[in-house]
Amino acid sequence: MPVDDSARARGEDHSVELASTVTPNAKETAALHQRGPVPPSQPQESVGAAFATGIATVDAQAHRFANGYHFPPKYPLKEQLSMGLVSFWNFYNTGFGFFLTIYSLNVVAWGGMLFLLLCNAAPSMCYDGDCDHIDSPRRIWIETDSQILNALFCVTGFGLAPWRFRDLYFLLKYRIQGDHEALRALAGVHRGWFRLPGSDNLPVALGPKNVEEMADKFDHNSVPTPLDTIPDAPPTGVRAPPTKMWKMDFVVWNNVANTGFQVCLCTYMWLLNRYDRPSWSTGLFVCLACIVAAIAGIMMGVEGKHVKTIEGVPLTKGDLERLARDRELGIPHHNYYGDKAPKDKAKKSKRGLFGRREKNDSVQV
Repeated sequence: MPVDDSARARGEDHSVELASTVTPNAKETAALHQRGPVPPSQPQESVGAAFATGIATVDAQAHRFANGYHFPPKYPLKEQLSMGLVSFWNFYNTGFGFFLTIYSLNVVAWGGMLFLLLCNAAPSMCYDGDCDHIDSPRRIWIETDSQILNALFCVTGFGLAPWRFRDLYFLLKYRIQGDHEALRALAGVHRGWFRLPGSDNLPVALGPKNVEEMADKFDHNSVPTPLDTIPDAPPTGVRAPPTKMWKMDFVVWNNVANTGFQVCLCTYMWLLNRYDRPSWSTGLFVCLACIVAAIAGIMMGVEGKHVKTIEGVPLTKGDLERLARDRELGIPHHNYYGDKAPKDKAKKSKRGLFGRREKNDSVQV
């Protein structure tokens, strides 16, 4: 059901529709409205408020958007594997996909070999029964393996350094000088998960394709720079709230730290031979470099998922066909990201400090 243009012009909030945009059959009605419809006089929560609290005003499967959007359905595991293989093959046939696949296989192979060597999986590689002898084949292969892994880690640690220090430059320019244009540039680089203050008030239809045409209809401080890096128009008709600034600090500084720890690792690996190098140096800097890179990636992944949960994801032709078929068969789907029901905090049992259920019965003396 398209959103009323007059309502959008008046600035009214889009609310959650309780009625389906397509007239359901008897089975679907029974499955989606187990608790019955909400009376017309009852106020309805906005879509943004429903997502913010994680609790819908109606049954999770009956959640509707004002523009008729529905999240992609969840496919059976066999279909998910099939679609994943097809997507991987299409990605592999690109130049970057081929390079990333070969790179990842090398990291896994040499990393697995190093793990087996450290576990002393081949006792025959010992020297006169001493597996820790400096001249034993085991120690020689550990050194060779470590140097190869160090070179592979340099590809990302040093290869991504120009872009990482560019982000740090923008971040420091904003933090020290208060330059909002630098923050807008950062938002353009991280458009997939970062949202600027005031971006939730932008026109719903605003996107990279029409940003030039609507240049006089929005606050430019709320969009990234250059303008064509603005996030796509949200399929749900609802924009995600602004991202907390400390999360951008967290991602940028940890990415830079990954490059810094890689510099330390290379210093020990290349300037000192295996006789003079401290035994703790390699393991320490490898662990630190992996940890900071991993937590930065996790932060971006979590925030990106949060944005998709609110703004939605584009539907493929297969998604539309599956939803239409299941609607005819009376098979309901949760209209939320991942086809999962929202967590209803009100239904969770209250627990005490040590996880025990709290009793509501008063103690009688």
